[in-house]
Amino acid sequence: MTHQTLIRRDGHRPLLLDLFCCAGGAAVGYRRAGFDVHGVDIAPRPNYPFPMHQGDALAFLAELIASGEIERYAFVHSSPPCQAGCALTVGTNRSQGWGRAHVDLVSETRALLEASGLPYVIEQPNGRAEIRKDLTLCGEMFGLGVLRHRNFELGRWSVHKPEHIPHRGRVRGWRHGEFFDGPYVAAYGNGGGKPTISELQVAMGITWTEVREELTEAIPPAYSQWIGRAFLAHARLGVAA
Repeated sequence: MTHQTLIRRDGHRPLLLDLFCCAGGAAVGYRRAGFDVHGVDIAPRPNYPFPMHQGDALAFLAELIASGEIERYAFVHSSPPCQAGCALTVGTNRSQGWGRAHVDLVSETRALLEASGLPYVIEQPNGRAEIRKDLTLCGEMFGLGVLRHRNFELGRWSVHKPEHIPHRGRVRGWRHGEFFDGPYVAAYGNGGGKPTISELQVAMGITWTEVREELTEAIPPAYSQWIGRAFLAHARLGVAA
């Protein structure tokens, strides 16, 4: 990474590309960490709070690489579709025949990220074996009302992996006909005592969307804010060296 990429000549923040951006849970955290952010998603995302391109994320990345425009960016975050292997959905996928309907783009995403030459993150939930778990974050690490374990593969940079903090109790909801209370809400699905939209917003730290699907797919901004700050500290050390 060059000094010009990290500290842009126009005086603006370093620019981050947010692939498969959904409504911007990761994007807001990176913005708070010190980046400007551009998103890409195949679906219309009117609630995304930053500039966004609607289209195929990997095709867009390939075009940026081919044109050389990728050099505008300092870092890439990617959250490729995960339902095919997510621990929360894989059993249902198999039993109801949904697994084939979900796409798995992790390998293709990694190949293009490597071709980009940029530092990157690939984010996935528990149950995904195809990424290295270089970093695992949990809502309890940030005092959130969700557990929402997420794993991150780090490309072309590294950070010390923090220890997992013990949970304070259960996730609130119904399990096998019995209701359990607890300090966390379930940020997935609709039934079984799931939280209201406002409860989800508070628990996740996301206020700019009221769409349940966007809330349940998002990662809390606290996660990407931590990652963004760690990366910028790592990159500045490299520039200084």
